[in-house]
Amino acid sequence: MEACCNFLYPPSLEFLRLYRMQLDAPVPIPIISDEVPPDLPSFLGRDYHGAISHIQAQNLLGLHQNGAYLVRSSRSANGQYHTLSLKFNDKIHHYKLFYDPGSGLYVREKRYDCVRSLVADGLVTMYLELKAPMILQRLATANYQESPYMTLNKRKLRALSKENAKNKNFIRDIPQNIPLSQQILGPNFPEKLEKQHSFKLTTFKGLNWCELCGNFLWGFTFQGKRCDDCGVIAHVRCSEKFPNDCVPDLKYVRGVFGIELTTLLTAHNAKLPFVVTKCVAEVEARGLTTEGIYRLSGFAEEIEAIKMAFDKDGEKADLSQEKYPNVNVITGALKSYLRLLPIPLITFIVHPLLIDAMQHKNDDLRISSIRHALKSLPKAHHDTLKYMIEHLHRVSLHCAINKMNSHNLATVFAPTLIGPTESANDALPDMTSDILLIETFISKCEVIFKP
Repeated sequence: MEACCNFLYPPSLEFLRLYRMQLDAPVPIPIISDEVPPDLPSFLGRDYHGAISHIQAQNLLGLHQNGAYLVRSSRSANGQYHTLSLKFNDKIHHYKLFYDPGSGLYVREKRYDCVRSLVADGLVTMYLELKAPMILQRLATANYQESPYMTLNKRKLRALSKENAKNKNFIRDIPQNIPLSQQILGPNFPEKLEKQHSFKLTTFKGLNWCELCGNFLWGFTFQGKRCDDCGVIAHVRCSEKFPNDCVPDLKYVRGVFGIELTTLLTAHNAKLPFVVTKCVAEVEARGLTTEGIYRLSGFAEEIEAIKMAFDKDGEKADLSQEKYPNVNVITGALKSYLRLLPIPLITFIVHPLLIDAMQHKNDDLRISSIRHALKSLPKAHHDTLKYMIEHLHRVSLHCAINKMNSHNLATVFAPTLIGPTESANDALPDMTSDILLIETFISKCEVIFKP
């Protein structure tokens, strides 16, 4: 009995009993209104009865089985909420029903796309709390490592423990004047990037547990959240407590183009995106003296072929001169990659800081303010921006031949590195400040990005 850790049955049997018990919960029975109320909100359906009293609601629901429900308005709500009236355990219950245009209907913290889904989940929760209070209470104190369903989590925890122990032993043998990132990973490995989880409400099938608290996720719809990048599962509230320790799994990261930069680098355990490094290598090998480099565009079909090759083959994508003799196709793919980043290389938060820094008249103060603003960039963005600017500086050194000086390159790359800006009356945005900023980056890169 000690191995059961406060369970009356082995954990797997307790969980199966709880899961099967959900199948016995009442199902939603919407009470349809005979006529469409004139004040029917756009987010509600025919189960909305308008301004009826709770007595009228009780009379309507009393004729039906448990699970029957309707929605009505309340005079005391002042339009802030509606009322969900629900029959459960042969009693009529009333709940405040709220609506958020961005996330849907909700009673407490979970969001739903329709009232029926909300009621279905609520009935399961209420039924389990009524029929299995002791099991739910034991779940809070159970040793979940005894459950066979925690095998995957055990492996994950074991791997993390080994890595942490290895890192601690490694650090003890290294002089403390070496940067911590190199103490842990060595000088040839990229620093680990701090990344938030990308949690989204999810409807799970079968048995699932929160990977933070270990508690069972019950319900039929939207039982919890799953991280789109690493697949970790959590309760809605537990997802808010997760540290920024997301390690994206390549099976969740689809392709390369249009993927958030930190997510991509973490998934590939890389310091720089290989799309950038491979394209830059090709340009520097055979395009530095090409007139109009980065200003001229290649054929759209070939650019799309390169994008598909990167998404399919990753770092093994073939960019050789034999396959793509026109180097402008390579530059087109590179610019497309940077433009498609969900968060631009120069982020929306850092961009205004850099524009403010450029207002200083004194050169030294302007450069130091730029350097200070760049510290607010995520590491993945800072390193990639530095790599790109240093490359563009090398391109500008051949401007006598390629006709692309720092100003011309800045004109091409300002909208690519900074992203689109809103303009009034659909007019073309004024890019003067942005072009001057990128031009300063290119011409002063050795000072701005010095260690």
